[in-house]
Amino acid sequence: MEILLAICAFWLGACPFSVWVGRWLLGKNIRDYGDTNPGAANVFRAGGRKVFILAAVLDVAKGVPFVILAYSLFGFSAPIVMAIGLCAILGHAFSPILQFKGGKALGVTIGVLIALPQREMLVSFMSFMLLGYLFIEIDAWIAMLGAIGTLAYVAVEGNPWESLFMLCVLAILAIKHLDDLKTIPRFKGKLIRWLHPVKRQI
Repeated sequence: MEILLAICAFWLGACPFSVWVGRWLLGKNIRDYGDTNPGAANVFRAGGRKVFILAAVLDVAKGVPFVILAYSLFGFSAPIVMAIGLCAILGHAFSPILQFKGGKALGVTIGVLIALPQREMLVSFMSFMLLGYLFIEIDAWIAMLGAIGTLAYVAVEGNPWESLFMLCVLAILAIKHLDDLKTIPRFKGKLIRWLHPVKRQI
């Protein structure tokens, strides 16, 4: 049953919902826009601001069902549940449906973290992502900060399986964001500007 759930999680993750939503609802190939990534961000760039919400929800949702089934219905151990979650992330990142040129896997990663019973990983990941959003300009480094910060947190807490899971997530995100990570992160001080807005000159 564990293998069956892992396979199902992989193939659900491999479903390029953003590409399909762009094609069906916008009549566009979203891979012709932005960074050519088959993810929800390019649905937005293709002009589908409302459709973007649907695509983003579907990308996140791919990581949820089989992870929840693994621990809530079948009661599998934490390592197996996390392995099934990784299968969903791998399916999205290296989708056979897209000739293994899948998305950057951030949305489905958040979905898996939502589904896992270890809620502290989700809280940590989103907190570090928010911190990165406030201070870093490049999206790839924001994603990396979420993964690195969470890996550091679970390692300090002494959770070996959670550490291994986050190390795998970090590796997948690094591979998928490799081109953007070649640029040194730039700091923008968005929080400072929010606290001290520049007054318009009349």
